Amino acid sequence: MSKKRRVYAKHYVAQLLSLVFLVFLNSCAPQTKNGVDENGELVGNISISGAFALYPIAVLWSEDFKTIHPNVRFNISAGGAGKGITDVLTNMVDIGLVSRDLHQQEIDKGAYPIFVAKDAVIGTISNAHPNFELIATRGLTRQELIDVFVTRKHRNWNDIDARFVSEPIEVYTRSDAAGAAETWAKFLGVNQEDLKGIGIFGDPGIAQAIKDRPLSIGFNNINYLYDLKTKQVSAGLAVIPIDINQNGQIDPEEDFYGTLPELTEAVADNRYPSPPARDLMFVIHEGQQNNVLLKTFIEFVLEKEQQGYLLENGYVPLNDDAIAIENIKLLKK
Repeated sequence: MSKKRRVYAKHYVAQLLSLVFLVFLNSCAPQTKNGVDENGELVGNISISGAFALYPIAVLWSEDFKTIHPNVRFNISAGGAGKGITDVLTNMVDIGLVSRDLHQQEIDKGAYPIFVAKDAVIGTISNAHPNFELIATRGLTRQELIDVFVTRKHRNWNDIDARFVSEPIEVYTRSDAAGAAETWAKFLGVNQEDLKGIGIFGDPGIAQAIKDRPLSIGFNNINYLYDLKTKQVSAGLAVIPIDINQNGQIDPEEDFYGTLPELTEAVADNRYPSPPARDLMFVIHEGQQNNVLLKTFIEFVLEKEQQGYLLENGYVPLNDDAIAIENIKLLKK
């Protein structure tokens, strides 16, 4: 045998021995099936992406879950509801965080929703706005908001009300495929792409832009408008109350924006309009409800204890009937 052939033969034998050794190691290693190891313990990774609205509570839920199941790891990112849907339908993640209605084509592609909470999108201005106090007592009607965000009939603040400052309205919307923007647009009778204004990425971005620009207007999820510690509106921001009965003032039954508990109670009681109140959901790929690891985590999220601290974090929990319905959905084959 030539020297060259001997080298090839040695290389082939080395590769073969290496392969045999790997097979041996794999046969000895603990085997995992559906997220459960040989000792019956949950193990594995859960990847999650999507709506900024659900991101904070998803992180808290994952931390609580890991205290019970320390061998489970999470990878969670926020990038908007559209990204969550895309990622789960392309099998990039296990769970998409979604804060808008599913489209039929998404359902046709296998999107399977599990509702986990409720919250709302709120009109937002800077608390440095010259007419901040008047807006708080007067509010804006749905039609006035349409004429700001959609038709642009109102380009200056005094186009809305002669008492307002004679300055341009600086309108901010979302640049990403966002559940908040789609929900706000639905409230105004249009689609997200019909909203006019400067596009800003993400809830934190739009909140900061409004803080920085006293004459601006936009919208935010509850969690990015209220301070979860003080339960008051976050520094630099202010709520735009909705004048639901269109009588030119915020009546006592429309006045529920003072603190976070007041607002979440109004959302729960359907006193705040829906939309822009909306359901929040985990979306998985149809068939994955039988995945032991995902199923156990979602069941955990639906437990009374986990639902119980939603209110203090700016969300509205599901009632008992709604929880029962979502748990039944997890049993479907």
